[in-house]
Amino acid sequence: MRRLSFAFTAAGALLLAACAKPVDLKQVLQVTDLSGGYHDAGIVDGRNKIVPSITFRIKKSTDDGLRPLSVNIVFKQLPQPGTVVAPGQPTENDFDEVFKQSVPFSGSQTDLLTVRASSGYTGDPPQSRADLLKHSLFRDMRVHIFAKHSSSQWVEVAQFDVPRQILPQ
Repeated sequence: MRRLSFAFTAAGALLLAACAKPVDLKQVLQVTDLSGGYHDAGIVDGRNKIVPSITFRIKKSTDDGLRPLSVNIVFKQLPQPGTVVAPGQPTENDFDEVFKQSVPFSGSQTDLLTVRASSGYTGDPPQSRADLLKHSLFRDMRVHIFAKHSSSQWVEVAQFDVPRQILPQ
């Protein structure tokens, strides 16, 4: 009898979870305190390296728990100024992405999150990191921030063009 009672309790809990009102992340999430630039990743294989980096906070306008909230940060290269893009071709090229499985909230917002791509730009010394930003092959970056709660679909909650600047250490 005890097993049957437990089975009904577990089934009821699952039913309540399944019937929970879906949350429109586009409406309840706001990306704030957004800043970025290029992080000095040091010397890698004898070459200076910089990587795109963003810092942001997510605020929610609901008291509903959004655990787990997953975030995917996608770094995309923009075309060089003056480049003609053929119709039907993407204007941005995939560069790197960073996935955060679970982003915790402290009250109605997250702590500041800093996300850096692992891919970046390199140059031979004595070329400085700032010189890399001026190189003819350098391409500006746009970051797309996507969020997902529970079994919902991924929703883009922000875009940000990474400024051409070396971030202070």
